[in-house]
Amino acid sequence: MNEVVLEAVGLEKRFTRKRLFAPDTVVRAVNGVDLAVRRGETYAIVGESGCGKSTMARLLLTLMKPSDGTVLYEGRDTAGMSERELRALRRDLQVIFQDPFSSLNPQMSVGALIEEPLRVHGIGTAKERRAKAAEMLARVGLRPEHADRYPHEFSGGQRQRIGIARALVTGPQVVIGDEPVSALDVSIQAQVINILAALKAEMGLTLVLIAHDLAVIRHMADRVAVMYLGEVIEEAPADDLFARPAHPYTAALMAAIPIPEIGARPPAATLEGEPPNPVAPPPGCRFHPRCPHARENCRTDRPALRPLGDRRVACHYAEELTLPGIATETRPRAPGVARRFALLDARTKETDGGERP
Repeated sequence: MNEVVLEAVGLEKRFTRKRLFAPDTVVRAVNGVDLAVRRGETYAIVGESGCGKSTMARLLLTLMKPSDGTVLYEGRDTAGMSERELRALRRDLQVIFQDPFSSLNPQMSVGALIEEPLRVHGIGTAKERRAKAAEMLARVGLRPEHADRYPHEFSGGQRQRIGIARALVTGPQVVIGDEPVSALDVSIQAQVINILAALKAEMGLTLVLIAHDLAVIRHMADRVAVMYLGEVIEEAPADDLFARPAHPYTAALMAAIPIPEIGARPPAATLEGEPPNPVAPPPGCRFHPRCPHARENCRTDRPALRPLGDRRVACHYAEELTLPGIATETRPRAPGVARRFALLDARTKETDGGERP
């Protein structure tokens, strides 16, 4: 699992707001990001709302052109691809959108929605496409006869299953999930998470998850990149990251995860203040106005994302800090708070979930 399939090198995305009687303002939504996704892994990108993770997803999907830097797929620069090559790329690189209510065309039947990527890429005959759509419906826990119904006839969880079926019907190599369960009721999230985990194993997928819910990421990801104000500030294997965060911002995110066990982790200082204005970010470390460990040079010197053991971290004092995390053995499995994760340990595909129209 060491082969890099999707890579960002110095990736930047700047948005400029034109103003009539004042200087233009520039927001660096993604600011010099380097990351590499290995074949077959689940790679998570996490952070607060507005940190740039969804923009990062669109750049990786080639749905948006970067202002600077490069996106590489299997070692090839996507910016230099022809239209024909980009079409082939989009067969291999698919997306599961956040909102199952707006991502499905209400005027198309479920079968037509799932068959559409096959038609676009010229895959199979009409009969073969119908058979493939029925097969994918079954694999996400819906019945073949649901192909004749329309999206409004299904619940939110079922619509997201349909979105998953549509994303996977072409047999992609990489699937990017942009907050794939955040719009769903908590009681339904486990079913969708289970389906993703089972299909990833069955189909040999590489999965990139964009999320702000670290409780979900903790149970799915192999590696995690933490973003803050457009930059990756820490990247590490998931178990190591949760057990031993090296950046104060990562530790603060850990402190927000509900753990239904007394003494599961030591108390941690909560974050104070709001994220800085992205139009005018602070000098030095962008996190220093909210960091309880900030020192004088943090206010003036921007820390580079550098190797530290098996991780990368952008903190001047990462070696000195001992930050509280969440031990691997305390992963929540009890009913209640952890109910949405109960199926993950079963390693069996959820075929119904009790959701029938």
